[in-house]
Amino acid sequence: MKFSVLEKNLMKQLEERIRDTTPGVMVRAYQGGRIICDVAVGNTYPYYDLASLTKVIFTTQAMMQAFELGKWNFETKVSDVLPWFQHKETKLSELLTHTSGLVWWTPLYEQINWTESETVKREKLRKILESLPVEKKETAVYSDVGFWVLGFVLEKFYDKGLLEIWTDIKNKFYSGTTLDFHPGNQLPLKQSLFAPTEECPLRRKLVQGEVHDLNCWTLGGVSTHAGLFGSVDDVGWYSLHLRSQILGIARYSIRQKTAQLFAKRALPEGKGDWAMGYMMPTPGTASCGSYFSLDSIGHTGFTGTSVWYDPKMDMSVIVLSNRVLYGADNKAFASLRPEIHNWIVENYRRSGL
Repeated sequence: MKFSVLEKNLMKQLEERIRDTTPGVMVRAYQGGRIICDVAVGNTYPYYDLASLTKVIFTTQAMMQAFELGKWNFETKVSDVLPWFQHKETKLSELLTHTSGLVWWTPLYEQINWTESETVKREKLRKILESLPVEKKETAVYSDVGFWVLGFVLEKFYDKGLLEIWTDIKNKFYSGTTLDFHPGNQLPLKQSLFAPTEECPLRRKLVQGEVHDLNCWTLGGVSTHAGLFGSVDDVGWYSLHLRSQILGIARYSIRQKTAQLFAKRALPEGKGDWAMGYMMPTPGTASCGSYFSLDSIGHTGFTGTSVWYDPKMDMSVIVLSNRVLYGADNKAFASLRPEIHNWIVENYRRSGL
């Protein structure tokens, strides 16, 4: 396989840095809608646990579609959709921007039996969410819990279960990809094609082809906060779809006006770096490095994944890894990820592509 100068330089930089950071990493970059970089270094796999990329690929996309269908607006209260939700002033938009005041996380796997039926588990989750307090903070607090509430919101909007909603979203926006959940935590036929994540003490095995996130696993592998698996091609397709929505060139998609509205910075400076469901760069510590503009949108995943798009450079970067195989507490990847983005931009500018 013939590599460009950009790719050769990036591979050399990655080979020197991934030791003790991640078993392997796949990196793809697009500029102007065309691939400028596509490399794999170390021990890589066709499919990865995308973790919280699920939040943008599934949940944000489903919320945008519901917005276009007139089912909600930025002033809609959660209780307008879910009467059981006790915090009557909390808005749906606050769930997407992580400013609702809900706690960031709670161990569902200690409160819900994963072997119970989906109906029973959904009802237990509803009761847990119903009982949780809201404590407003000065700044945004990243919250999986807020996205669990959005799951119930989507079920109400579409009058379907989450897996059915996802199937419709996939067929409409991501047709032809292998993006998918593993419902019922069913292992794939070719488990070896999936990057292993972590030795799980609760499940007493190396997790491979089964969702890493214990709360998602407890809920049966399908959730609004985690659970999707995919390849670099799949996430690349998503990034191109995101780009085409924002640029207004997507067919059979949502309107450019809606896409741009959701991609706008939603919080005042210093209060949090969020658009509607998308991360935005935090100056000085952005996971997309120092060259991506402050108008960039994307998301990261706990397992070592990320997708970022900068509309000013018209550049997307996808990073897939299974850095948690070296331990969930392994923090080295957090410093490598922005370097990857910087190297791509620097090598691209030097290459004159």
